[in-house]
Amino acid sequence: MLSTKHLSADFWLTKVADADQLLLTETQISARNSDTFARQSEMTELASLADSLTAAALRERIEKASATPAQPRFYADGAVLSAEQWRAYQHNLNTDGVQADNPIRFALVVKRTDLRSMPTEDRVHNEQMALDLDRFQETALFPGEAIAVLHRSRDNNWLLVQNYHYTGWVQAKNVALGHRQQVLEYAKQQPFLVVTGARVVTSFTPEMPAISQLLLDMGTRLPLLSTEDTGHNVHGQNPHASYIVKLPLRTPDGSLDFTPALIARQQDVSEGYLPYTAANILQQAFKFLGDRYGWGHDYDSRDCTGFIIEIYRSFGLLMPRNSGQQGEGSYGRNVRFSSQSSHADKLAAIRSAQPGDLIYRPGHVMLYLGEDAGEPFVIHSVHDLAYFTFNDVADADSNAKSKAAVTQPALYRGILNGVAVTPLTPLQLTTDSSYLDKIYAIKSLR
Repeated sequence: MLSTKHLSADFWLTKVADADQLLLTETQISARNSDTFARQSEMTELASLADSLTAAALRERIEKASATPAQPRFYADGAVLSAEQWRAYQHNLNTDGVQADNPIRFALVVKRTDLRSMPTEDRVHNEQMALDLDRFQETALFPGEAIAVLHRSRDNNWLLVQNYHYTGWVQAKNVALGHRQQVLEYAKQQPFLVVTGARVVTSFTPEMPAISQLLLDMGTRLPLLSTEDTGHNVHGQNPHASYIVKLPLRTPDGSLDFTPALIARQQDVSEGYLPYTAANILQQAFKFLGDRYGWGHDYDSRDCTGFIIEIYRSFGLLMPRNSGQQGEGSYGRNVRFSSQSSHADKLAAIRSAQPGDLIYRPGHVMLYLGEDAGEPFVIHSVHDLAYFTFNDVADADSNAKSKAAVTQPALYRGILNGVAVTPLTPLQLTTDSSYLDKIYAIKSLR
């Protein structure tokens, strides 16, 4: 059912009428973002934060970000985390350091960094022991991203921070503290460059290792500079064949500074956001095809929601981090299903969806591509895979000389562990439960 023709955006675009039609203007996207922030409690405009948090409010943030799970956690060798080990992690949360009044500071991220539920690099897993899924890993933050700094760990190596849609712990060495307005205005500077490739790197420079071959993910926005700002020698290279961007830099004392950096013009970038069209949605999605799955943006990669977020950030559209927050969120146009919805009802709604719309089941999101030979197809970043195979077996009740072939289903379980194109209806979760059974929403951001 799946063939190599399905592994190209061009194949799916031949099925889309008016693929280059603008779906939303920049003004409409800005309005959509404002509406999303207003509707979704997990999303926060950093400019709206108060100057400080009370002790009760900060403790609540710490407890929510670093809650002890109900189920046991294990190290990679299979050893279960003991009560003593949990106490050590909780001790580093530094709740004793919470004051009656706790000033909020602001910072910019200087390199791609993990956002964790605990202030540690230790990896832990659930009882299924899928070692790719680190249950302390939540998401990632990206160069130039603004964050509010709420608290510091007891060992001083970690900061509890909040970005526009998540709160967690990052290594202090990967962020630079600045003044509130200095940080918040950085993201508004014009003109700007947007990373439109799956990955882009700054040019190599031996003069400044901190910004040399810096990894930049899709959707990263950076202010543009000109030679009028920098001159014609940027860290030992003439910038005539490059874009000059303004990068945040961490000084030895942890404070914020800025420096120009070069991104070669052959890299996959755009001056300003990409036009929001069906063609661009699908082309952006297929730039990740075959990439390794990365739970919570682990492995310098992305999971199902990270995949979707980065595609849509290319157009300036923002959304919540987790699939449940997205799928259950009221932003956008939504088709909802209940436990009583039939397969026929769901398939009819899917076939009425537009390429680039989002399909949600619990814990997962897929981007709809369209139909081929009556089968709906999706592209998604997915860890495991299950579907029925059908084998011919001999009918035990038949005469030995003329045994009838009986088709008997068997559930195949395997690993995709990457961004893949798949047909939708064959996908199973268990023997008794399919993706189609569990789909609860289709969301359109048009």
